[in-house]
Amino acid sequence: MYAVGATINALTIGAALMFLANWLFAALASVALSLEPEASAWQRHQTEFNFLGVTSSYTCDGLESKVRQILLFMGARNDLKVRANGCTRGPDALTHAIWVSVDFYSLVATDPPSAAQAVQARWTPLNLNAQRPDFMGRGDCELVDGMKQVLKQNFAWRGLTVQVDCAPHELSLDDFHVQGEVLMTASPN
Repeated sequence: MYAVGATINALTIGAALMFLANWLFAALASVALSLEPEASAWQRHQTEFNFLGVTSSYTCDGLESKVRQILLFMGARNDLKVRANGCTRGPDALTHAIWVSVDFYSLVATDPPSAAQAVQARWTPLNLNAQRPDFMGRGDCELVDGMKQVLKQNFAWRGLTVQVDCAPHELSLDDFHVQGEVLMTASPN
């Protein structure tokens, strides 16, 4: 009986090691692909969205800052402009409804770009949720909900998943996430 148990354990360990080796190979292949430079150029985007918070509120200044952080995290060029409107009691007063205008550049794949427009870029894994990056929090679900079309339509993505499920008057760590590979500069912009 002992020899049979030892053989089964050895087979189980062998299968686990084979699975781990295959997983590691796939992960390394994915990393190698994301390290290959991609022909790209900056493209301008001008768009607007509404923030309508039932659970959360922001000041106009605070919302401009948060939107700027999110867009930079996604790979927008650092000369972006964010303007929040609708804070009738002033830019430092909390409000639940704000109209936001953004003017920014993000990378798009080109084939091939002109020499003047050429930007070295790479597909970069990205994960945005209530815990990552550190400037995000549980109260940001309604903001991500308002921004989801901006994020989907104005950045170059591979394998994009956007899940937003905001429950009124409830905060959760898993009520939103944006995940995929986004085209970003190979060097700081």
